[in-house]
Amino acid sequence: MHSSLPVYVNSLRVGLKLKGMRECKVSRTAMDNPLMLMIPGPTPVPEQVLLASAQPPISHRSLEFQTLMAQVTADLKWLHQTQNDVLILASSGTGAMEAGILNFLSPGDRVLVGCNGKFGERWANLCDKFGLITERITAPWGCPLDPQAFRRHLEADQAKQIKAMIVTHSETSTGVLNDLAAIAQAVTVHAQALVIVDAVTSLGVCPVPVDTWGLDVVVSASQKGYRMPPGLGFVAVSPKAWQAYTTAQFPRFYFDLGEYQKAAATHTTPFTPPINLFFALQASLGMMRSQGLAALFSHQQRLMQATRAAMRALDLPLFVPTDTLASPAVTAIAPEHVDPEQLRSQLQKQYGVVIAPGQDHLRGKLLRIGHLGHICERDILTTVAALEATLSDLGHKIQPGEGIQAVRCCFDQI
Repeated sequence: MHSSLPVYVNSLRVGLKLKGMRECKVSRTAMDNPLMLMIPGPTPVPEQVLLASAQPPISHRSLEFQTLMAQVTADLKWLHQTQNDVLILASSGTGAMEAGILNFLSPGDRVLVGCNGKFGERWANLCDKFGLITERITAPWGCPLDPQAFRRHLEADQAKQIKAMIVTHSETSTGVLNDLAAIAQAVTVHAQALVIVDAVTSLGVCPVPVDTWGLDVVVSASQKGYRMPPGLGFVAVSPKAWQAYTTAQFPRFYFDLGEYQKAAATHTTPFTPPINLFFALQASLGMMRSQGLAALFSHQQRLMQATRAAMRALDLPLFVPTDTLASPAVTAIAPEHVDPEQLRSQLQKQYGVVIAPGQDHLRGKLLRIGHLGHICERDILTTVAALEATLSDLGHKIQPGEGIQAVRCCFDQI
């Protein structure tokens, strides 16, 4: 470890004496796991969730599993703020995305896809691959999508050929939060188009009131805001989407959501599920319910605002400069006076803190700090302290403690 780190550790100890700071227990030693994950996913997992997943498996055709399934389904509906189906897949978020296309659309259907980052582009590429007529609603990476652009396309579609509009809520590649409520509202001028949403880094991080906003298909994944290991995908489905399912033409078998809906009616699954991840899901959702949605979302705002305040104090330009457009899941920075990859490498090598690089054409230009999953105030303070030390190591002129002080002030005010 670098000799200057104790200075930052002392700052960290002082910073921990903040009004209202909740306890954040460490469940592993540095020897067991020397790396601290501050990336958009996978994210840190609470010890309680890890221990739950270590239980012996049970039969997925047992009464015990049916009880488990009933509970997690009810809790998923609570998290999604919906009365409709929320189905569980053994897949990544991309698998849930694919299920969202196969079950509700047909080859040759016309779709609008919002593209202002890598994951919006992934949706568009997926639609292209399945032979949909894909119209991209674009914005520069780091800028939000324009809800009026969707509205104009829908108003112009007098023949009602547009079958869906697809939006990434929290664009993980850039740290921008799209105005999902306003984009979804645009569909009222069309009525027939489905609203299909990637909520992979917004579910459990910021409000996604599925029923209130009129969202039809909402996909997410376990390794993000759910505070779980990877392996589960989730798809919320509205009655309007189920109506589209009856005429959808794509072949499907493992991802046939109709089979999952039928099985869920009797609290089971159509195929063998990853049972131990269901144990983890039960524990994680239980922790989230005990915290409550308002406190959950407030906590994420607190972490985001403190991270952004620290980046400004350290003269690390924010890729999304406006706080109201920023995702509570991830903060992207575009360093100007230090090489991003060198900074990221040194941060991990010297201090064991892992942050994410930019993606595609922004690799080598951006760094992304994740603050979702099992992350607390101390993790933000630790990351900022390590960043200060790394910048100093690399010869970047900073005032020691400026970033930490910005975090402390932010936490005191929120």
